[in-house]
Amino acid sequence: MPRHPKFSFQRLRGIVSKEFLQMRRDRLTFAMMLGIPLLQLTLFGYAINSDPRHLPTAVLMADHGAQGRTLLYALKNSSYFDFVREVKTEDEAHNLLARGQVQFVINIPQNFSRDLLRGDRPALLIEADATDPAATGIALGSLEPVFDAALQNDLKGMLSPLAATNGPIDLRVHSLYNPEVITQYNIVPGLMGVILTMTMVMITGLAITRERERGTMENLLSMPTRPSEVLIGKIVPYILVGYIQVAVILVAAYFLFHVPMQGSILLLTIVALVFIIANLAMGITFSTIAKNQLQAVQMAFFVFLPSILLSGFMFPFRGMPHWAQLVGEVFPLTHFLRIVRGILLKGNSVVDVSLQLWQIVLFAVIVLAIGIKRYRQTLD
Repeated sequence: MPRHPKFSFQRLRGIVSKEFLQMRRDRLTFAMMLGIPLLQLTLFGYAINSDPRHLPTAVLMADHGAQGRTLLYALKNSSYFDFVREVKTEDEAHNLLARGQVQFVINIPQNFSRDLLRGDRPALLIEADATDPAATGIALGSLEPVFDAALQNDLKGMLSPLAATNGPIDLRVHSLYNPEVITQYNIVPGLMGVILTMTMVMITGLAITRERERGTMENLLSMPTRPSEVLIGKIVPYILVGYIQVAVILVAAYFLFHVPMQGSILLLTIVALVFIIANLAMGITFSTIAKNQLQAVQMAFFVFLPSILLSGFMFPFRGMPHWAQLVGEVFPLTHFLRIVRGILLKGNSVVDVSLQLWQIVLFAVIVLAIGIKRYRQTLD
């Protein structure tokens, strides 16, 4: 039997030099090794915030007395509430909540200040969009101490008996769309978008690179086809796979987690088609850029990580700084999460989801156009 050669530092140096040379040639992999830790550090250090503040709030103000204004100033000074709209009717307020344009609606009824000074404990209604309990929980928990502190300056002297132990006002909080604050109602619908993003981008990201590595790219290029025909042809079969995933998640959400389905399932399937195409287009574009399957997977992961962190799936979207929200608005997952939660939990119609839907369509068109342009009809 041949004897194993003794350990040689010269051969070891040769192997190490070879690996460094290969690393230098594969610049994309080296960039990913440095970029992913920096991306994680930036996102977790600066963008992620579990205590969201400056939440958009609408006011339905039927009484303009001094005490009502005092409470509004107190809410604003707490830094949890930013007043962005003053509505005239309850229907207008509910439409803003349903479309996700505001997180809270403060309803100050008629004769609020008069009833407060008379000691009648007037009701103050606060309606909250509770589809994401993490986004509203801390803000709602701050209401009573904020109101009690705000009214201390107004209820002095002869009015001091009104500051009773149970509070001078009857605070009523309505957590809409998820009144029991069940986390699964928020997480399970969001998983539909996360799973579709991960699988669709990953699968199609390997489409062109697989042809190149298996040596079948010559046969594909020799066919009398246009780049758009090749790329769309590689996308279409996986649409069925995406719909199978949607069906499995919906069945599990209804029977296992008892997620309410208030809206149209047909509308959800149509929106899911647009979202699936957007992710497939992104994956096929990565496939035209990457030189091998490893690079395609790395590029997919590099996009998937910020997409899941900045979309509002794991952390409240409105808790992130403004620059992070702008980045999050680029990803189709951000808009799909709002749509699927709006349809299932709020019963949103096509009008309500149209603002988010067209942004997904725009993303799909731009990314697919880049992929068609990048597609090479020669091996060079």
